[in-house]
Amino acid sequence: MKEQLKTQIKHNLECWKYQGVEFTDDMIPKDAVGFVYEMSTILNGKFVKYVGKKNFYSNVKTKLRKKDMPTDKRKKTYKRVKKLNYHKYFSSNEVLKRARKDGYPIKREILCICNSKLQLSYMEARQQFLCDVLIRDEYLNGNILGKFYKGKI
Repeated sequence: MKEQLKTQIKHNLECWKYQGVEFTDDMIPKDAVGFVYEMSTILNGKFVKYVGKKNFYSNVKTKLRKKDMPTDKRKKTYKRVKKLNYHKYFSSNEVLKRARKDGYPIKREILCICNSKLQLSYMEARQQFLCDVLIRDEYLNGNILGKFYKGKI
């Protein structure tokens, strides 16, 4: 019973939250491309955070089967398949990946949902600047847009 409660608490902490509610696939707006997120956890008694972005879908190339091959050989022999992949995502940050692997619960919060890749990149950078991720020690972000780096400001 105690182990089941522990698992439930960890799930509640680690599920994606949006505006205080658990985020599910049916909440994804029709034209949405991705979202800006903030992940946080406590490592060695220190509260740490990370701001990033994630696409709702990933494009995967697959070879066409022989029966699906076009009669015109000039056409591409690959098709693009969209696949949901944000559920199991725990950041690109190595510290958070390691913390997840070591069993630390990670709080995952969606800050905003974006309808284009351009808007997604802009909103990520905007949120990182608003939070001063390169100046404040609790943030694990090492750079913004690959142009502004922690420790060089």
